[in-house]
Amino acid sequence: MAEPVIVRDAEPAEFAAIGDLRVGAYAAGSFLADSSNYGPTLRTLAIDGTGQILAAEAGGQLLGTVTLQLPPYAGQVVRGPDEAEVRALAVAPEAQGRGVGRALLCALIERAAELGVRHLALSTQSGMDAARHLYTSVGFERLPDRDWSPAPGFTLLAYGLALPPVVGEAAAGED
Repeated sequence: MAEPVIVRDAEPAEFAAIGDLRVGAYAAGSFLADSSNYGPTLRTLAIDGTGQILAAEAGGQLLGTVTLQLPPYAGQVVRGPDEAEVRALAVAPEAQGRGVGRALLCALIERAAELGVRHLALSTQSGMDAARHLYTSVGFERLPDRDWSPAPGFTLLAYGLALPPVVGEAAAGED
């Protein structure tokens, strides 16, 4: 029987391994062009405290990661103070197809809601079919007006998810 996937906050001692996992997953899917210079960003994203890095593990083995970035550290796909950005969802190639990405994304959505985030946004490459399927399967919708190009001829597709108010939030405002 397979070990259950546990999603938790990443530990600083894991940051190098998380950077390697991110780069390895993107490279394995051919989503890391040599000319993009995105590899160094993937290796170090949010290790300086500019985001919350979640890690997925099973049996003590690191299987995946995702990052939540709140304003002012979120990128240009975020358009307001009550929005946050999903960044660098990556699952080790040998762990793909086992629900690790879904577990990470669901944990991130829960964390964002707990922090009072009302809307999540993310950018993804058009060829990331499995990721785009995952995003839409948990409720993200395309936001074509937020698509953007970090480099000429390279467009990132934007997706967004409205989050419900935290339990008790609506009732507290009804006094």
